[in-house]
Formats: sequence, C-alpha cells, structure tokens
Amino acid sequence: MTEQSQRDPKNEAIRTAYSSISATLLAERVVKGWWEGCLSTSALSTATAVMALSMADEAARDESESAHFRELVMAGLQWLADHQNEDGGWGDTVLSVSNISTTMLANAVFHATQRVDTYEHVVAASQRYIDDAGGVDAVLKRYGKDRTFSVPILTHCALAGRVDWRHVLPLPFELSCIPAKFYAAVRLPVVSYALPALIAIGQVVFKKRGHWNPVVRWIRRAAIKQSMRVLESIQPEHGGFLEATPLTSFVCMSLLGCRFHDHPVTRRCLEFIVASVRPDGSWPIDTNLSTWVTTLSVNAMAGCPSVVADDEQAMTLDAGDRQRIREWLLSQQYNVVHPYTNSPPGGWSWTDLPGGVPDADDTPGAMLAILNLRSGGEQYAEEEITALQNAATWLLNLQNRDGGWPTFCRGWGALPFDRSSNDLTAHVLRALTLWRSRVAGISREFAARSDAAVQRGLAFLSRTQADDGSWLPLWFGNQFNHDDENPLYGTAKVVLALREIGHGDQPFAVRGIEWLVSNQNDDGGWSGRRGLSSSTEETALAVEALAGMPEADSAVISGANWLVGQVNDGSVADPSPIGFYFAKLWYFERLYPIIFATGALRRCLEPRITVDGHPHKI
Repeated sequence: MTEQSQRDPKNEAIRTAYSSISATLLAERVVKGWWEGCLSTSALSTATAVMALSMADEAARDESESAHFRELVMAGLQWLADHQNEDGGWGDTVLSVSNISTTMLANAVFHATQRVDTYEHVVAASQRYIDDAGGVDAVLKRYGKDRTFSVPILTHCALAGRVDWRHVLPLPFELSCIPAKFYAAVRLPVVSYALPALIAIGQVVFKKRGHWNPVVRWIRRAAIKQSMRVLESIQPEHGGFLEATPLTSFVCMSLLGCRFHDHPVTRRCLEFIVASVRPDGSWPIDTNLSTWVTTLSVNAMAGCPSVVADDEQAMTLDAGDRQRIREWLLSQQYNVVHPYTNSPPGGWSWTDLPGGVPDADDTPGAMLAILNLRSGGEQYAEEEITALQNAATWLLNLQNRDGGWPTFCRGWGALPFDRSSNDLTAHVLRALTLWRSRVAGISREFAARSDAAVQRGLAFLSRTQADDGSWLPLWFGNQFNHDDENPLYGTAKVVLALREIGHGDQPFAVRGIEWLVSNQNDDGGWSGRRGLSSSTEETALAVEALAGMPEADSAVISGANWLVGQVNDGSVADPSPIGFYFAKLWYFERLYPIIFATGALRRCLEPRITVDGHPHKI
C-alpha cells in the first residue's frame, strides 16, 4: 500500500475490508434496528451474585424459591471453578489477568456456601494467590482513599467469615438523609453513583461493628429508616442499581446481613440478580450498553454514504434504518429530573433500561449520532432541534469550574471517578461544536455561552496534557501498562476532537499527534503504549485520529494495513478488556473492536482532512 493509495478512496484493500467489517457491524443489530451489544461475563459479578443468593437461600420464602437459589449458586460456583486462572486467581473478565479484589470475592463464596471440600484445589490455589498478593492490605492499597469498592469487597468477605469486621471501614450512611444538593459539599467517601452502597453497606457495617462514639451511634440508629426510604426511592423499578450486578449484589447481601429479608429493596434486588444470570451460570458486569454502542456504531458509519456511494457492495444505513434509530435515540433522552443523581432533564445514559444514569459521555455520543443520522442538506425535525438544545444545556450546566467535564455530577471532585476527565471533555467539545455548525437558529446568547464553554474545555485539555504529549482517559485502561493506564485511548480521543473542532494545528494538539505516531508498534498496530501487544480497539482508535494527516501518513498506512490483515484473517472482532466499569472494574464489549475498526477504515477512505477552522464532517 503506497501513500497515494492510502489517500485514494478507491483503494481496494481498505474498501474491501471496510465493506466486510461494516457488514458485520450492521448484522449485529437487533430486530428493531439498533445495537445492543454483549458485555463480557465477569468473575467478580458472578462471585457477588452467588454470595447474595446464598444468603437469600437461608431466608427463602419457600422450598421452591430456596431450590432455585441453590441451583443458581451451584452453577455459579462451578463456573468460577472452571474459569480460575493458572496462578490461582481470577480477573474481572475471562481475558483479564488475576487481581486481588476479584480473587478475594471468589474465594469467599466457596467458604460462604460451605463448598471448600468440594472445590479443595480451587480454594487452596486462590488462598495462595491472596496470601502472596497481600490480602486485605492489598485491597486497601489498590483503591487508596476511594472507598467505593474497597469497603464493598471487604464487606462481602466479612459476611463470608473471611475478613474480620474491624478491617471494614464504616460508611456514614446517615449523610444520605440530607438533601441531595448538599452531597458534594459534605464530600461523601464514595463516588456519586455509589449512594446505594453507602446506604446498605454502611448499615450492615454499623450493625456488625457499632461505633465507639455514642453520639454517632444515636445518629446512625435514627437514620436507618430514613436512609432505607432514600434507598427505596432511587431503586429502579426492576431492581438493578445502574443495571450492575455487582452493585446490586453488594446492596442485596448487605440488607440480608441486616435481616431485611422481606424489604422491597431486597426482593427487587434478588429479582434482578435472578433475571440477569446467563445460561452458563455466570453474570455479566452490566445488562447492556445499548445506547452507547448504538451511538458509537452510528458515528463510526456516519460518513460512509459520501465515501462509498459509488460502491454497490457498500453496507450503509438506509433512510428507514436512520429513522428508526433516530426515533429510538430521541426516546431515550431523560426528560425529567433523575431520581438517583438528581440530574436535570436533557442527558442520555449508556442503556435504554431503567437502571441507567445520564452522563457526559453518552450524552455527547447521542448528540453526534442524531446530527449524523441526517445526511447532506436534510433538515432537522423540530423534535431533534429541541432534543439537541436540551442536551447542550445539560452539558453546559455540567461543566466544572476547571473547564473540564465530569461523568455524572458537577462539583464532585474528591475522588477520581467524579473529577473532570480528558476523554469526556474531548467528546463534549466535538458534540457542542458540531451542533453549533449544523443547527441553525441558536440564540446569540446561547451560542456565546457554548463558545465560551468550548474555550474553557480547550484550556482544560491544554493544562492536563502530560509532559510526553499524551492524555489519560478515565473510563478505559490497559491491564498490561503501568497503573493500568491507557494513554493511547485518551490521546486518540483528544487528538480526534481537536482536529474536528478546528484546533488540530495548535501546539498541544501537534504534541499529541507526535505522541501517537511515536508510540506505534513495529507491527503497525497500537496498544496502551509502545511495546505492548497491539489490539484492534487501540489500533483503530489511533488510525481514526490520524487518518488524512500528511505528517502521519506513514503511521496510518501501517495501521490500516494491520487492520486489513485482522479483517482478512478473521481476528478483527477479537475483543480486549480495555474498558473500565465503575471503580476500575474491567470489562470488554464484543462490539468494540468491530465498531472501532469500522470507524477507522471509513476514515481512511475519506479525502484528506484539512485544518480550516471548521469541524470536520464525520
């Protein structure tokens, strides 16, 4: 492949690979026309679900319910035994290296269910891993000041009799009784999305440990009923907090530990856990990322009509497809205050299910998809204009004082997963800028506010760039890199955004481009950093960010060749665990490599991108 052929939209190798991978992506849609995806099965989710169900079995309403719980527990234990790593530990996914958190959770359930003798070798090997890794101290060290995950893990182990309750730090669940608008001010010891854990786990730790201070004891006893009312009010109708099995299971086991066997929250948690099990006896980390993977898919394919219109083999979204997806996306926007985070109307979450929460990654993704679902000079409908205006307002109100965007709530800056982040900020800048350029009739005052917010976001990205020119993301990592960091993801997302909004020639953007080019592997692919094994997801992200740039031609050619090779040998769809769920909980999504490769190869087919001060049409 020559430089000229890489620029030529008729390049057959790329066109053929693009047609193949985009056809695969289109075939992954559900019957109604959008995407649902498939999240990785999780040893951590399975261990927590088994723990909750085993405790529920002891308080089952009848023998039929008890038998069903036991059946699920036995299948979950067998799945854990079958998927133990060679070192005796478990990772968060079947593709993950072992970690202390998941291993302690899995080890504990074999003890809690009194199946140590049945799985003697499994338990012994996992105990050796725990002892070598450092046990409780290792868990506390892994999460530092953030108690969002360390306290639930140790609570699970204490309920199983594997950790002394004195090692489980208390949580001030009484703070949930104050008005939600003050949560940021009191600086809760857990991140904004972990309020259910604060309440339920805080109560079971208090029940087991008490408190040395009589005033605190009185306050916490008095707060039990009110905090339970808060917990009930924020539970989704089908029981799953954030659609997440681990969070729901932690809440469930804690309430069972408090003897709240028949409480409505406990019962709904159990219903969700039972409904979420997979046929092989395991549980996924979350139900699905349907909204997120749909917007990613739309935006990956958005440019294909103009790029491959003369190709009869090209796979595209036709007018009917676009209309169905557009209507579905519009129906997913939150039009009321969210009961969980008190988020105002206007945002989108990652899923169409009731456990989702609006956030600053899915909202710009939905904005971009709605904008991109209209082709050429097609007019936007009034409902689309209104939805986009409301989403822009939601994002502008979420921006932090430092100029960046957090995930869920403005002003929560004490813990890492609540702070402004580079990847979210870059995504928001893309959405706001494309919205400003595509939609007419925006008031002068609102346009000025949006432009000012973009400038503050740019200043944030300039300040947070690392000395080597890279940016770190919040929600993605690389398990083989130092501190699980993935500067490739963060840098690719920021560089792509800067180019699209007309700032690709700024010095800090150029430094990011140089970092991407210099960190390409010798095989032509990319990973979290140079020297680690290349992956489809990371290579595609780099190619998408650099495609069409003269100074990166050679790197893009090599990267495109690498992706074409993966398409040709069938390995392009092999996923990598690069996603972080809450509190650095690893996952992979089966559609990520397909989506990312589609977007990257499509970019390679476009005419060269020029920096002209206007956003690039995706």
